[in-house]
Amino acid sequence: MTTLFEKIGGQASVNAAIDPFYRRVLGDPYVSRFFEGVDMVKQAEKQRTFLTMAFGGPHNYSGLDMRKGHKHLVHEMGLNGTHFDHILAHLRSTLAGLGVGEALIAEVVAVAESTRADVLDL
Repeated sequence: MTTLFEKIGGQASVNAAIDPFYRRVLGDPYVSRFFEGVDMVKQAEKQRTFLTMAFGGPHNYSGLDMRKGHKHLVHEMGLNGTHFDHILAHLRSTLAGLGVGEALIAEVVAVAESTRADVLDL
């Protein structure tokens, strides 16, 4: 069975999406505040390894689980479902801008959506 990681083009495709994704996120005042003071080089690397693992590629992710990693954002900064929706929209737009087809975008967004409860500490 072909993994989503393989369908999207492997590590090169994940890597190609990270920088434009974060440019969109950091340019959005509604969600950029959650990244103030964050080392974005380290954040991008964590995101690369997480997405690689989440899409069925090599498992090299060593960060906190989604609930622990985002709990302070929920309880101290008010991270909620509308913020999560904005992030998903940026993910969608980034992938579309890179020429990813709608079917693959839907698969990627479904994987991201599956983390909603943990990210939002629900």
